[in-house]
Amino acid sequence: MQAWHIIQATLFVTGCAAILYLSRKPLRAPGSHGFYRFFAWQAILALAVLNLPVWFRAPFSPAQLLSWLLLIASAFLVIHGVKLLEVVGKAGTRTLDAGAADKVAEANYTFENTSKLVRVGAYRFIRHPLYASLLYLAWGVYLKEPASLLGLGLAVSASVFLWLTARADEEECRRAFGTEYTEYMGQTRMFIPYVL
Repeated sequence: MQAWHIIQATLFVTGCAAILYLSRKPLRAPGSHGFYRFFAWQAILALAVLNLPVWFRAPFSPAQLLSWLLLIASAFLVIHGVKLLEVVGKAGTRTLDAGAADKVAEANYTFENTSKLVRVGAYRFIRHPLYASLLYLAWGVYLKEPASLLGLGLAVSASVFLWLTARADEEECRRAFGTEYTEYMGQTRMFIPYVL
C-alpha cells in the first residue's frame, strides 16, 4: 500500500508542476477564465490521483459504466471543440488592442483567441464544450469511487471553478463579439444541451 502512496504523490506533484507551467500566463491575469481554469484543473488532478487505485475496480458496475460514458464524452468534446475553434473560429487571428481586455487575450492559448464566433457542431447547443469536457471529466473520475467524500468535494470544487471559468469567458467573449455573443447566449446552454 505504501507504494501506491508514493506513486500518487509523485503523480500529483508532477501534474501540479505541469499545470502550473501551462497556466503561467493566466495566473498573471486574475479574473481571466484561465485563472479559474487553473483551480479546476488542480481539483481534477487531485481527484484522478485519489481514485487511481480503484480506476478499474468493478468494471461493469453502473457507476463505472456511467464513468466511462462521461470520460468518452469528455474526450470527444475537447477534440471536437478545439478543432472547431481552430477551423471555424479562425483561432489565433484576433487582432489585439492595447486595452485591458487584451491583457486577458494575451494570457489565452492561441486556439482560444478566435476572430469569428463558432456556432456549429457542439457550439450550436452549448457555449463551452471545452469546459463541459472538463466537467464531464471531473464527474467521470469521481464515479470511479462515488463513496468518497473527499472525491465528492473535489468534483464539486472543480464544478464551481468551471462555472467561474465559463462566466469569465463569457465576459471576455462579450467584449470580443458584442451583441452577437449576447444573442448566442440566449440560444444555448453552458455545459449540457437543453439543460444547463
